[in-house]
Formats: sequence, C-alpha cells, structure tokens
Amino acid sequence: MRVLVTNDDGVESPGLAVLTRAALDAGLDVVVAAPAEQSSGASAAIIATRENGRTPVTRVTLPDTPDVEAYAVQAQPGHIVLAALRGWLDPVPELVLSGINHGANVGRAVLHSGTVGAALTAGVVGVRALAVSLDVALHPEGDRHWSGAAKLLPDVLDLLAGTGAGTVLSLNVPDRPQLRDLRHATLAPFGTVQTRVDSADDSSWQLAEVEVEDEPADGSDSALLAAGHPTLTALSSVSEDTSVDLAQLLR
Repeated sequence: MRVLVTNDDGVESPGLAVLTRAALDAGLDVVVAAPAEQSSGASAAIIATRENGRTPVTRVTLPDTPDVEAYAVQAQPGHIVLAALRGWLDPVPELVLSGINHGANVGRAVLHSGTVGAALTAGVVGVRALAVSLDVALHPEGDRHWSGAAKLLPDVLDLLAGTGAGTVLSLNVPDRPQLRDLRHATLAPFGTVQTRVDSADDSSWQLAEVEVEDEPADGSDSALLAAGHPTLTALSSVSEDTSVDLAQLLR
C-alpha cells in the first residue's frame, strides 16, 4: 500500500523519522512530504508559500531512511495532504500517516493541531488516515520514548484497514518506557494544555501555554493517557450540528 507520511513538526523532526521507519517495517510503500519548517497549530489550513503561483518543494534525504522518497514543502500539512491526494504524487497515496507529534493531541483542542488537521484533510477526500502523537510533558526531561508509538503502529493499521473509506483515527501514546494496554477513549472537554494571554497592550499580546489542572473525565483520552494507556479515538471532520433545529427557528 502506498502511504504518505507527513507531520506538523517539520521534515527534520525525530517523530517523523520514527514514523517513517515504522511504516517501512510494516511493509508499506512510503513517500514522505512534510513542512520545511515547524507548523504546529496549523489545524487543517491549506496555506502555502507561493513563488509565481507555485508551491516550492525540495527533494531531501532523510538520514535514517535515505532510500525513501522525501520532500520538504513550503506549506502547511493540510495543504501538503491535499496536493498529494489531488494529483501531485503518482501513484496517489492510499493512506496518510501524520506524526509522530511531539506532544499529545487530546480533547476538543485537536481542532488546532496540524498533525490531526492533516489526517482530517485526508478523511474529507475519502482516504483513511492516522494521526500519531506522543504525550510529551510541557517541560520534558530526559529522552523521549518514541519506540512505544512505533510498536503500536502495526496493530492500529490492522484496525484502520477494517474501517470504511475516509476513516480518521487519532493515536496518543504515553511518553514512558512501559505502556499499559491500548484503550478506546472519548475526547476530553479541551486538552492537557491550554493557552492564555500573559500580557497585552495596544500593539501586541503574549501567549503562554499552561497545563490543565482540572481532573480529566473518566474514560477520556487525557485520563487514560495519564494512567499509562495508549488511546485510540475516531475523529470526524466538520459536520452539521443536528441538535439545533434551524428549520423550526426560521419559521
């Protein structure tokens, strides 16, 4: 199966290298295309640099997987996925893997994630996708445990293969050497980290990230991750809110 590996941390990030190797070990035909620069928080934006109306792309060699076709793109991950699935790459990828993100993507805050946004973009055009994230602390110490996410990939890909076209799954993995069993998780109300304005004046403001102090809801991705469980959640893109009866309101 032809698979596109992308991310929002940039083409040189360690998480991308680990996911690329894991995809190869799973027997997939891999092509890598990722932002040339850090693009965290890009959501599903399709913004790109333009030079004479064209998006710049550079062929690169990944140190750990030098034989893999790889590109650094002057664009956000959602833009890269859209281009890859709409005529840039031949053959067209049948699957999109996004990550491994440096930091969890949990709760409804996944709305802002470029890692998740890339996967959701694939889902919109009917291609299965998996977003993978490592639950790194806001101020981490020591080495990251990328291998836990890599080891889970084959089993999660088997699950994804049994779903319908356009299915999007989000896998979050604790950043620790020993993992508990993989669990299905609901989305927490927000996430593990929130943003606040630390200072502001008439000409600018400064944002800061702070860890959420509220106890996460039982069964949520935040709660299960904190307990050492990798979590898997199926995500859907934008859809109508059927709880609002606009037909009635407009009468």
